[in-house]
Amino acid sequence: MPKISEFFGITIYLHWDDHGPPHVHAGYAENRASVGIEDGVVLAGELPPRVLGMVAEWVALHRSELREAWDAVGRHETPARIAPLE
Repeated sequence: MPKISEFFGITIYLHWDDHGPPHVHAGYAENRASVGIEDGVVLAGELPPRVLGMVAEWVALHRSELREAWDAVGRHETPARIAPLE
């Protein structure tokens, strides 16, 4: 499962051959959630509200790069790293 970004203690990664809809996995401390690439909405799991807000903002800023990364892992290619939220 490739890590594609990390910021403010939040780790963002993708799974090889994951199911749709396109999403990222975000981890923060003991919290984990799957967050949709198209809308930044939690599909499964839970993150603290402030952390979810940062993840949703990051997803919105990098949506096109995330689509490319999602396609890459679907082809078993290593996705490019994506800049962190600053």
